[in-house]
Amino acid sequence: MTAPRISVAKTGVRTLTVNDGEDGLRLDRWFHRHFPGLSHGRLEKLLRTGQVRVDGGRVKAGARLSPGQSVRVPPLGAEAVHQKPPPPPVDKFEAKELQTLVLHRDRHVLALNKPPGLAVQGGSKVARHLDSMLDALKFGAKERPRLVHRLDRDTSGVLLLGRSAASTARLAAAFRGHEVRKIYWALVVGTPCPRDGHIDLALSKLPHGGGERMKVDPKSGKLAATLYATVGTAGQRAAWLALMPLTGRTHQLRVHMAELGTPIHGDGKYGGRAAFLERGRISHNLHLHARSLTLPNPAGGMLALTASLPSHIAHNWHLFGFDPDDDGDPFGDVEV
Repeated sequence: MTAPRISVAKTGVRTLTVNDGEDGLRLDRWFHRHFPGLSHGRLEKLLRTGQVRVDGGRVKAGARLSPGQSVRVPPLGAEAVHQKPPPPPVDKFEAKELQTLVLHRDRHVLALNKPPGLAVQGGSKVARHLDSMLDALKFGAKERPRLVHRLDRDTSGVLLLGRSAASTARLAAAFRGHEVRKIYWALVVGTPCPRDGHIDLALSKLPHGGGERMKVDPKSGKLAATLYATVGTAGQRAAWLALMPLTGRTHQLRVHMAELGTPIHGDGKYGGRAAFLERGRISHNLHLHARSLTLPNPAGGMLALTASLPSHIAHNWHLFGFDPDDDGDPFGDVEV
């Protein structure tokens, strides 16, 4: 990682310059990279009080940086620059298991078929997560790969990582610039009416104490838009839907499907009891799968990635007579 250029005022305030490899990086992640001992809560306070600024202006933690910008950094104390202890080494069996998930690898990009149940990042109740095991996916590179986006713990499918800071920034810019075509498959309870459509329902997070949970909020929520199309049905019991999120809000597809009256099977968080087909041979795990991603490759050209179904979804596809080899992208030339 290239160190930023630094100037220091007599007050102890420093001005750091964003370097080329940090283009598109979120401000909070930039601080985590340069000041790993600085807690997120303390950073938020520094931002609220205007002690941290970018090019002289107040900003939020999620602001994206560009090369050459100046970041005002107040005195933080020695503890802010202390490195956190490295994650425990990944044992060879776990490393080999992770490496079997690789869908694509080149010098810029690593793509995995993430299994359900594997958390992408840590949390208060998450002891094992992918972010802590990325050293097992270096494949001889000097840098460990970096997450470009997230999938919920119980959602399976294509997960993208950058193999360097520069590649990660370029991939993240493609997501922000709506250059990435994302197709999800879902098994929903019931059949949607109409069979195909466009859902436009703004979402916001529930107040403090609600955990990571979203709600429909037309007044103050953020724009959330999803295209859906019915690919197959099992009578009126269930339907196989292809979903194309046009925005990337937390739990967007799950909330939108529940609001449509056809919750994703296994999603009790948003669908309650109505999200479960009758017991029997049907797995009750979440049936949401990130089937494909198409995006520009930093190496040039387009990259098209497709992830096969995990066993519990494949079982139910067979049970309902759905074709798991169908391309499942009925949206034609719709632009993202």
